[in-house]
Amino acid sequence: MQLEFVPVEEFYFALTLAVRTLEEIENLDLEQIRSRLADKFGQSSTVAAAKQNTFNYVFRIPDYDNSPAPQLVISIADWQDKLRISSDYGWTLDAERKPVRTERFLQRSEFSQTLQAHLKDSLGLPL
Repeated sequence: MQLEFVPVEEFYFALTLAVRTLEEIENLDLEQIRSRLADKFGQSSTVAAAKQNTFNYVFRIPDYDNSPAPQLVISIADWQDKLRISSDYGWTLDAERKPVRTERFLQRSEFSQTLQAHLKDSLGLPL
């Protein structure tokens, strides 16, 4: 699984309306996670102005099948003292740009576990 960081300049072009929460994990050292991501990727993909959300790193994953959607996007953010991992895996946009579930929707839990293991191994995130 290859992560391609989406910088703030490209954020709105990469994020889709189909991105939904995979996991919210409590009792983590969010400052350590933010610091690790900042060291590796620099400024987060979005600039948050609120206390409940101070970082949001967005990535494309080009080598992972999310058909019929043309790409796969994940987001790693803090939200109200929890780590929120989100993705459009199992979702796509219909002709009216409304999110609809795909056949892969039932595999979101398995994808979430695979993704978390990858984030621990490749980025050293303490999940």
